[in-house]
Amino acid sequence: MEFKESVINLIKERTSTRTYDGIGLGKEHLDELNAYLDEINKEIKIKARFKIVSNLGTGKEESKKLGTYGFIQGANTYVIGIIDKDNNDAFEFGYAFEKIILFATDLGIQTCWLGGTFSKDGFMQLAGLNVNEFIAIISPVGYKKGKMRVFEAAMRTTIGADKRKPWNELFFNKNMQPLNEDEVGEFKLPLEMVRLGPSASNKQPWRIIKDENTFHFYVCRNKGYGIAGYDLQKNDIGIAKCHFDLTLKELGIKGSWKELKNVNSPDDWEYIVSWINV
Repeated sequence: MEFKESVINLIKERTSTRTYDGIGLGKEHLDELNAYLDEINKEIKIKARFKIVSNLGTGKEESKKLGTYGFIQGANTYVIGIIDKDNNDAFEFGYAFEKIILFATDLGIQTCWLGGTFSKDGFMQLAGLNVNEFIAIISPVGYKKGKMRVFEAAMRTTIGADKRKPWNELFFNKNMQPLNEDEVGEFKLPLEMVRLGPSASNKQPWRIIKDENTFHFYVCRNKGYGIAGYDLQKNDIGIAKCHFDLTLKELGIKGSWKELKNVNSPDDWEYIVSWINV
């Protein structure tokens, strides 16, 4: 199922919404989203699955029961991301979940990545988990309320939700000199789409080194940040891969993803994967 709108526009349009109108998704949107989740569940190569739970109620009591700690208000429908405890590939999981987020954006549905800011116990009863499964990520899906809550506005300001690191902190050549936007040619837009991606607490841990026709992806970890149980920062690199990959495909730029051996990693960086232009 293809996106109706340019994925580049969808990446630019997507924002995290935490205050919803309380009405819930219309049947047409719910059916389309369910159909897309079925596609993702069939194509994903790791032990993971995604499902929708809806008609949960929108009041404060329901929010407390679900355990979104007041971060989300007015949402009664969620996408739940479920993964195997022993095959916990946060990188590929993040790629798949971001495709769902972009598909929802294409439908005019608002979303918000939630990793560490919800109580898994509240959703476990709704998820119908199998043995050895756990909930890694959820997102409300619905329609934005007209006026943003003071709480949400303050939180967005605190984490700098609309701010992104500049190119010279994220993208480098093989000599570790910052890449110039004007020297990367057709790859300027795919890299910019990586830069615009969402990340846990807006940490933006992705780093990329361009070495001739190869782009090496790394995670630059924030000390003490989210590995226990589920690796949120590796999940973020999955989001970066998703934006880079989908943008390349839209632009007709061909290449392949490979996990290479003996790739040098700068201090405090962890190598994840490479994309090779062919």
